[in-house]
Amino acid sequence: MYPYNPYWGFDPTMYILLPAIIFAMYAQFKVSSTTNRYLRVNTSRGYTGERTARTILDSNGLYDVRIGVVRGHLTDHYDPRNKTLRLSEDVYYGTSVTSVAVAAHECGHAIQHARGYAPLSIRNNMVPVVNFASNISWIFILMGFIMTGPFLKLGIILFSASVLFQIITLPVEFNASRRALVQLGDLGIVDGMEVRKSRKVLIAAALTYVAAALSSILQLVRLVLISNRRND
Repeated sequence: MYPYNPYWGFDPTMYILLPAIIFAMYAQFKVSSTTNRYLRVNTSRGYTGERTARTILDSNGLYDVRIGVVRGHLTDHYDPRNKTLRLSEDVYYGTSVTSVAVAAHECGHAIQHARGYAPLSIRNNMVPVVNFASNISWIFILMGFIMTGPFLKLGIILFSASVLFQIITLPVEFNASRRALVQLGDLGIVDGMEVRKSRKVLIAAALTYVAAALSSILQLVRLVLISNRRND
């Protein structure tokens, strides 16, 4: 008997991915529309993203964290390896609600790192493993689709590491946003109304991580179903 190959005709398990596809489209629309909307709304106190970041970092004793500029749109990130917070040009130089919200969010990651926030530590330690597993998992999965043997199950095990990484990412991102909103309000960087607008920006951005996690989970479910069908 030939092994089950989802590429040899219609694969009904593809329906499992539809919710993730739809939600990912919504999340992308939401983050794009919300961030672009509030890029055009300047804060009343005129803080740039860079000044916001420096104020939050210094207020938390993180004087050794550097701030730099990175190219691209919403490519902002915190690199724990060299304690550098990199902000995109719109965020670094901008005085908009989006600029200060995104800058504060990345500061949230720096604060997590300094405080030894467990989920962040776990995620950072997983990066080398996940990079290896994600690169090789689909090779085994594709091999499992076209021939017999343990390839598909091995690919699923490796892919599971990526799924776990996506799940652990969620509390890391939500926690960074909560820290950001507290810092923005407590330090007087924005007023009360602008805190609410900043929350909208960060919630929209968080949807992309939820979409990625949902997609990974449903893809894993689909692969397990395919594997079980082959064993029937």
